[in-house]
Amino acid sequence: MPGSTTAWLKGIGRVVAATVGLLAATAPVQAVVGVNPFGVNVRASGPSTVFLTFQGLDPGEQPAEAFWCGELRPDLMTANPQLQQPVAVQTSNPCAPGTVYGRLPAALDRSRPSRSGGFANLTDIMTIPASVARRAFQDAQDGQHSAFFYVRRFTGPAGDRWVVVTCRMGGGGARTPLALHEVRLGFDGEAGQATVLTLAHGDALPAWSALLRYNGSGVLRGRWELARPGDPAPDDEDLLTAATLPVERRVLQRRWQLVERFEVFLPPTGELRLPGPDPSRVPTTLDGPHLLLLRIEASDDKEAASNTGGGRIVAAGGVAAFPLPVLRYHVGAAGARDAAAGDASMSLLLPAPGAEAALDGLELAWVEPAAAALLRVEIEVDRQPVWAAYVLPAAGRYQPPPWALQGRQGQTLRWRVLALDDEGRSRAISEWRALLLR
Repeated sequence: MPGSTTAWLKGIGRVVAATVGLLAATAPVQAVVGVNPFGVNVRASGPSTVFLTFQGLDPGEQPAEAFWCGELRPDLMTANPQLQQPVAVQTSNPCAPGTVYGRLPAALDRSRPSRSGGFANLTDIMTIPASVARRAFQDAQDGQHSAFFYVRRFTGPAGDRWVVVTCRMGGGGARTPLALHEVRLGFDGEAGQATVLTLAHGDALPAWSALLRYNGSGVLRGRWELARPGDPAPDDEDLLTAATLPVERRVLQRRWQLVERFEVFLPPTGELRLPGPDPSRVPTTLDGPHLLLLRIEASDDKEAASNTGGGRIVAAGGVAAFPLPVLRYHVGAAGARDAAAGDASMSLLLPAPGAEAALDGLELAWVEPAAAALLRVEIEVDRQPVWAAYVLPAAGRYQPPPWALQGRQGQTLRWRVLALDDEGRSRAISEWRALLLR
């Protein structure tokens, strides 16, 4: 009897296991379910930037490419063609043949995974270049519909999916999402001609301002901050506006000494000069290089808001697809000021920002200051150092050994170059640059 009971239990176990396996095999594979906003007003005569949330991605689903087109296949439109509103998610390329306006370059792709509110999403900063807007405007002049479409393709276990966002052309005024498309910082008067302003110990700092060019209208909130000698230098993510990042990453941006907060209304004119704080609030008593930082916070703009799922609305007013510039000044003796002036001559060449590069044959190239005694190349992943090397000046390039980055394929690295003097002090430091290793 015990033997027959055991055999019976084993048989039941095999049936249950087979049933579970069958259910797992036939369970539907999930895929991206939508995008918010699914329709936006954009500027017809220039660039536009919009914060988008692609909702409900499968864990194995990845963004592949993005492009703009002027027309969709007729079978994908709603019953009323005048609405020009497509079904958001498609299982095949929805664009009509021959109507693609342009593709989003990989170097300008600022999409990031996000798990806001427990949902697996992808936030995307859709930046429409002026060339695409001009092409759409020309088609509208020829009698075609004034709307055009942004299409993002995803790949994953469920197969390819194409998600469509309708772009409605307008004047870029009050009904357009509040977004910056150009920011220029500068000191007033003759001081504005210097790449790095040099001051003697205790000298008064001249006034400065920011020229903002933007789309939309609304309240812009932000602050001026000061990075002093010895403070960590800001990277590209620190210099992005808060609205450009997924909501859970905004609190991870580093902060520096607060100089002044501001809150200004941007009228729907497209341009405003934002004055800096009273210069007397900025110290010039500490020798060394200083950075004045413009930090833009996310503002509550109805046209820029995005639903991340479950009814949670994320503020995205003040989005920008580029790191904001900084103002530099140096306090100290003439020799130190000459060293600071060399900062402008350190720049990275290749690979391009956000480019993909193979592990074998990876080569980093830059332009260095003339007086550098030695160069230090640094490579990081998630702000953690993974490799550093010293290079003799005048080489202008460096190939990391493949074994140093083995196992990093598929990860995004960042790298920079420091120019050192005879005593090992930094004379110039390049910006950090991202690189996808494959």
